[in-house]
Amino acid sequence: MPTIISIAEVIPPCEVNQHQASEFARELFAESFKDIERLLRAFQNGQIEKRYFVKNIDWFKEERSFEEKNNAYIDSAVILGKEAIEKCLTNPVFLTEDIPFQEIDAIFFISTTGIATPSIEARIMNQLPFHPHTKRVPIWGLGCAGGAVGLSRAYEYCLAFPHAKVLVLSVELCSLTFQRNDLSKSNLIGTSLFADGVACALVCGTAANISNFRRMKTSPSIIATQSTLMPNSLDVMGWEIKDKGLFVVFSRDIPHIIEGWLKPNVNEFLAENQLDLGEIDYFIAHPGGKKVIDAYVKSLEIAASMTDVSLEVLKQFGNMSSATIFYVLKRFMEKDLPQNALGLGTALGPGFSSELLLLRWV
Repeated sequence: MPTIISIAEVIPPCEVNQHQASEFARELFAESFKDIERLLRAFQNGQIEKRYFVKNIDWFKEERSFEEKNNAYIDSAVILGKEAIEKCLTNPVFLTEDIPFQEIDAIFFISTTGIATPSIEARIMNQLPFHPHTKRVPIWGLGCAGGAVGLSRAYEYCLAFPHAKVLVLSVELCSLTFQRNDLSKSNLIGTSLFADGVACALVCGTAANISNFRRMKTSPSIIATQSTLMPNSLDVMGWEIKDKGLFVVFSRDIPHIIEGWLKPNVNEFLAENQLDLGEIDYFIAHPGGKKVIDAYVKSLEIAASMTDVSLEVLKQFGNMSSATIFYVLKRFMEKDLPQNALGLGTALGPGFSSELLLLRWV
């Protein structure tokens, strides 16, 4: 089966701790909410300790046009995305030798936080020596589910083309969507939660001779995937696109929705693969937020310890939209897990939707 061989993350340059972010929000929102101190508890209750942005926090104190923010997105996405690809293809933790750019058959580019045509991977291909016939598959608009979806689509590509080596590149610069004059509670919560992150994964088909360049004793093969859309849930999560850019839509009901909807979804997926939840060794979950992680535990009735890696990524990096699940997966891949260990990857996104991946370490 298609296997994830290497993964790399790139940390944006500007670190912001949660106290700094909270003080910034107090300055911005104090006159709009009489209960500002109660609302600001979200910055502490979410258990995020720090996050990383492509611009320093003072940059966000001035009003920025959509054009200015989107130009910043394109510039930073190309720089950081290029670095992530280079790190993924030369990562000594996972690879015994560098993978030539010319051997990459396709690039799946995942993002929801900026707009570019030509898309970001095309701009990067002008700076790195990829083969001119490398296929480009930009995927936009899947939000936090996008990274998991990118891996699913790469899996399907490698099933069709077993000799293929495929990159899945996620670039999410959530900070650049910040709306200084949006005084909604959704924006306040988003300000407490979202961050910038960039990651890239290498997925190889079964005939790609991975033993020639894989360093780890085991790597996660993708056994199966499942995409699910919840009907009539368009208002749960997403963007409102207005003259000044992207305005966050973030329902307070998301944890409650997860509690009632996720377990039947997961059970159906596992049953189709002759498994049940008790047989899953590792839970590779996109940590949408502390309440989302708690909802995973409650809904699936799993041990809280199964979300420890996801919670640690959330603490150190915040919610980086689609890129976050790569950060979680990387930490599992670094463990050199035992042969035949089973992992369940999950991420939730606009639609409202979920993406599930069944992984087996081989």
